[in-house]
Amino acid sequence: MQITGNHQMARIVRHNDESVREGYIRNGGKEVKLFTSALKAFQCHNRIVMAQRKHLDDFLRGRIIRRLECGRTQLEVSEELGIAQSVISRLWQRFQDDGNVSRCYSTGRPRVTTSNEDRYLAVTSKRNRRSTASDLSRQLSSATGTTVSRQTVYRRLGHIGLYARRPVRCVPLTATHCRLRLAWSREHALWIPQQWSCVMFS
Repeated sequence: MQITGNHQMARIVRHNDESVREGYIRNGGKEVKLFTSALKAFQCHNRIVMAQRKHLDDFLRGRIIRRLECGRTQLEVSEELGIAQSVISRLWQRFQDDGNVSRCYSTGRPRVTTSNEDRYLAVTSKRNRRSTASDLSRQLSSATGTTVSRQTVYRRLGHIGLYARRPVRCVPLTATHCRLRLAWSREHALWIPQQWSCVMFS
């Protein structure tokens, strides 16, 4: 039987009817004999390495917590279930903090701002429509202590339909507009009041 892990190999040899186990660890072509205690530790380490690659399901988490609540040490549970002690330690700490052992699923990067901070940005931008994204970022930082970039402010305001707009006081007139207005004025320069009475201005 061979046990592999971390680019090493251990071989267990049985002699005749005796249950004599000798372990050899090979690393770089060199074989080193292991005693029984060292061999068990090597086997345990390889089981731990393999167990770390898989996520723990809720049933296994419950088994771990029950054993720890019964007074078992983390090392004992680690050796018994073949799970790294660091994994058990984090699971036990989370259980003591909030009583929850389920795995926390997240999709992507967590949001920098909360819903209240998003609302603050929206209200502030509506109250002062000439504020820039940098101004809003500074106001949010001074009010809540949360520092965000200009791009984050753009995205938060864009979600509620607020975009950057250039203030316009009047409709800009082009050369074509001026030419058409002059032509219209010349055409109507000699109109009498009766003709103008049929025109409704808006």
